[in-house]
Amino acid sequence: SAQVQWSNGLKLESFIQADKSTGWFRMRNVPEDLKIKLIPPRYQTEKDSGEEDEVSGQDLRRLGYTQGEVIAEENTLKYHQEGWGGFYYDVVVKWEQKGTELIGNWSLSSSISDKKKEPNADQLTADLAYYKALRSHVNWWAKYWSKSGIDLPDEVLEKQWYLEQYKFGSAARANTPPISLQAVWTADNGRMPPWKGDFHHDLNTQLSYWPAYSGNHLDLEIGFLNWLWEIKPVAQKYTKEYFGTNGLNVPGVSTLSGKPMGGWIQYSCGPTVSAWLGHHFYLHWRYSMDREFLKERAYPWISEVATFLEEFSVRREDGMRKLPLSSSPEIHDNSRSAWFAETTNFDLALIRFTFEKAGELADELGLDNESSKWNAILKEWPALSVDSTGLRFAPSEAYAESHRHFSHLMGWHPLGLIDVANVSEDQLIVNNTLENLEKYGPDLWVGYSYAWQGNLYARAFKGEKAARALRDFAECFCLPNTFHVNGDQTKSGMSKFQYRPFTLEGNFAFAAGVQEMLIQSHSGIIRVFPAIPKDWKNISFSQLRTEGGFVISAKMLNGELEYIVIEATVAGSLQIALGSKGEPVARELKKGEVIRLYSKDVNRSGSVK
Repeated sequence: SAQVQWSNGLKLESFIQADKSTGWFRMRNVPEDLKIKLIPPRYQTEKDSGEEDEVSGQDLRRLGYTQGEVIAEENTLKYHQEGWGGFYYDVVVKWEQKGTELIGNWSLSSSISDKKKEPNADQLTADLAYYKALRSHVNWWAKYWSKSGIDLPDEVLEKQWYLEQYKFGSAARANTPPISLQAVWTADNGRMPPWKGDFHHDLNTQLSYWPAYSGNHLDLEIGFLNWLWEIKPVAQKYTKEYFGTNGLNVPGVSTLSGKPMGGWIQYSCGPTVSAWLGHHFYLHWRYSMDREFLKERAYPWISEVATFLEEFSVRREDGMRKLPLSSSPEIHDNSRSAWFAETTNFDLALIRFTFEKAGELADELGLDNESSKWNAILKEWPALSVDSTGLRFAPSEAYAESHRHFSHLMGWHPLGLIDVANVSEDQLIVNNTLENLEKYGPDLWVGYSYAWQGNLYARAFKGEKAARALRDFAECFCLPNTFHVNGDQTKSGMSKFQYRPFTLEGNFAFAAGVQEMLIQSHSGIIRVFPAIPKDWKNISFSQLRTEGGFVISAKMLNGELEYIVIEATVAGSLQIALGSKGEPVARELKKGEVIRLYSKDVNRSGSVK
């Protein structure tokens, strides 16, 4: 909500209702001659609004829309705008004034709303019960904030985390379009939003949902998967027409309806887009343990991706599989050298993840033949490319210059195919990879690079470095309003990029990084406070969620564990440990059971990292 007071005494309160597609405003000390105006976008202008590019936005005239008209009725303004192919949208504002107080609301609807049989803007603004709407709005947010919380000794990280939670709560719903590049905060500068505000699946949408899982907001995260399922028929048609195979792939740059929008072809039409999206289907299953979702959504999605990759791949001379051509997002940009003859670590990690999880989920469902099939195909793919520098882009190329997109590290994070928590030899790979990143430095890093690094350091149990990377993100790559703008706004050497294109994925990756410092469960062992700095002595969190469907709260006081509270949302067994080196404690819990562990119950070997 927002409040504004003018020097003449006029006061404005406004909010966008959390549980309804309606915005509200209340004005006090209103003069009798106050006029409300609706200023529409200018699709037809005499001259261009200035230089245009993908970052700052392109002129609205490119859309070719005939300018709509504002229609004024009693205490109502309506704007109807026609688009292409029968598309249109409406904006409606309604109000009533009693004495010196004015109450009103506004909403938008479109032809898409009609197809989904959703209320239109006229219907959504029909009821002017301001205080009823405000109570509903406040109650929604109270429930949201009760889902999880943190208390850190680092004020910068704590404040930024809560602001990212606010952004997520503002942008994600179960029944609305997913978070796009700018979500609901598109700049109103009379242009199309940067990169047309579309859905980029080469990092942007995926990172935006990272914090939802351990942050305990699966009820909102499911909107991403609902949308992906809705556009699945369009993606299947694209897969058949573009790749000539069965199965499933999704355009890397897509419209709201799932159609390809184009762009750098290596990434906008990449062959492993659906595999990365499939990771989110897998995570929803693991964090919810919803068997209906497993059967009806997670396994069907991942198995169809596996079918596509099986048919699209070709054989090498040694009989192993590879992609006909492969790439790694943004590596060599849109040049010919962006294509690799051997499968890149980016593609390979996603392919290996897909077949591994297809086998795992088929086994979980008792589909033995399908599990055997996927596991056999997994063995036909080579291992990730590694050398003394750590993970490479591809067998033919190592990470040897600063780059903002850590696409070659997918196998480590977020997919967990390489994991220091499980395999000792992976520690050398991880350490060498981090040293190599640090060696070539931050020249071409952007904000989301630092946020992703926070997650990488946390997965490596390096708490001080994780906190530092996340602090650099918050202090150097965000505006005073805390929104991520890619470039180093302090000009302090954190990056040679100093521009201001606004995108959201860095904000949400930051929140996920803080959560990775506090709790991890991807290895099969729940680790509480696995990656916190040594000087964080007083710290707590409430109701963070883990794989297996457990909700955990924990507190440390003066460097010693006070308690760990575990709630089982489903029946299951767990192993839980304190810190990165603690020995796990095993427990079997019934659905709804809550247990408390204290320092005497948890054997911690070594200090908390």
